[in-house]
Amino acid sequence: MGELSGKVAIVTGASRGIGAAIAERFAAAGAAVAVTARTKEEGDHPFAGSLATVVHKIAEDGGRAIPIAADLSSQEDRKRIIDTTTAELGPIDILVNNAAITYFEPVDGFNEKHFRLMFEVQVRAPFELAQYVLPSMKERKSGWIVNISSGAARHPQGPPYMGRRGAGGTVYGMCKAALERFTTGLASEVYEDGIAVNVVSPSGLVVTPGVVHHRLDQVTPPERHEPVEVMAEAAYVLATGDPATLTGKVTYAKEILDEVGKAADSA
Repeated sequence: MGELSGKVAIVTGASRGIGAAIAERFAAAGAAVAVTARTKEEGDHPFAGSLATVVHKIAEDGGRAIPIAADLSSQEDRKRIIDTTTAELGPIDILVNNAAITYFEPVDGFNEKHFRLMFEVQVRAPFELAQYVLPSMKERKSGWIVNISSGAARHPQGPPYMGRRGAGGTVYGMCKAALERFTTGLASEVYEDGIAVNVVSPSGLVVTPGVVHHRLDQVTPPERHEPVEVMAEAAYVLATGDPATLTGKVTYAKEILDEVGKAADSA
């Protein structure tokens, strides 16, 4: 019997990386988890990882999970994720918006299709999924929404700017900045309903398959690399905290873990 026993969670972008780690952490704590992504089976994507692999691992560890293959850029698929989860697992207690699709292109040549797709997956999808889960959460006066952001949301420091460092990441940063503002705004709207809404970013670089693909690990010192388990634990903390006090946070993984640790020590 874990702290999330009896809870139902949705984790998007859960076929690998941060999303998979969060789903596994929640399941280990007793939650029934709907994992969703585009990659259903190994080999469906060039990167290793799939919904089937995550669900199998959770089952081997004694947990419960269901796979929902879906494209978050599709409004029809977004609704299907909610409907399937509710039908198979029950009312949704926790929503983790982790999925992302990213193109690193400079502004003066940014592809319009890529631009629209990034905002659809990283901004519109979290917004709409929240809209779908809120009525039930409000009715039950309970719920947790955790959005996954990035240090890219922070403004570049300068001038002077360091050459073309960071060139191509502007639209990604825009998406994450929008997600953070959405988080704080929604937190204020649903505070009286007993619903917590928070956003957390890695404190360093989590070396996921996507990070390796974009070679971001090669331009980030090893001492700034962060194990994926740190993000999973941070998401767990935000999905189990008291909505009366732990909501509306724009935080970083190690920051929130340190904060909770100090609070526990002083209790």
